[in-house]
Amino acid sequence: MTGKAAKRAFDAIVATIALIFLAPLLLMAALAVKLDSPGPVFFTQQRIGRGGRSFRMFKFRTMVANAAQLGPNVSAIGDSRLTRTGTLLRRSFIDEAPQLLNVLKGDMSLVGPRPETPEYVKLLSPHELRILAVRPGMAGPSTLEYSREEPAILARQDDPDGYYRTHLLHQRVAADLTYVDHSTLAADIRILARTAVFVVSGVIESALSRSRTQEEVIRVP
Repeated sequence: MTGKAAKRAFDAIVATIALIFLAPLLLMAALAVKLDSPGPVFFTQQRIGRGGRSFRMFKFRTMVANAAQLGPNVSAIGDSRLTRTGTLLRRSFIDEAPQLLNVLKGDMSLVGPRPETPEYVKLLSPHELRILAVRPGMAGPSTLEYSREEPAILARQDDPDGYYRTHLLHQRVAADLTYVDHSTLAADIRILARTAVFVVSGVIESALSRSRTQEEVIRVP
């Protein structure tokens, strides 16, 4: 079995097991999204995958249904378009779980470069476009490095979308190119292990935040 075939088999097996194991949690998340605000449970968006092919990426909806008409393509801390449930899902990274379906379909891998939208891919240099040589991933170097810090960084900018286009986009791609040049199944497993710790800490942080919020509500006379 070639390295690519082994990676694809690994992705399919792990994604299937994860979907079965996470099914109750995903159903609860879907119900929370539906009850919290009007609109669909899932948010889908066109992204660019391996070889420049486009696909629809799945996420739980974390913003109001008409968010695209109310603000930029990127989201900073305190974004008013975020729903209450969406804030918790983002903090715990559960909003990304539906991408396991993209993994099963073959659009994505468990580990790889972050998939970007067509408008952002157009901003990449020929050197940076090498990230399209592999399937994009749910997890990866840039995800681990920037997912928590990015909203805070963008919140400090007068033009968040402009800053993403000129700075963060290229920083993320640089991190992912390192992965593309040195990817192995062993490296994927290490990244997944780090991501698991990352997600668990996010779930704990989300639970503690919700508990503190409930306490504050109870204390209000």
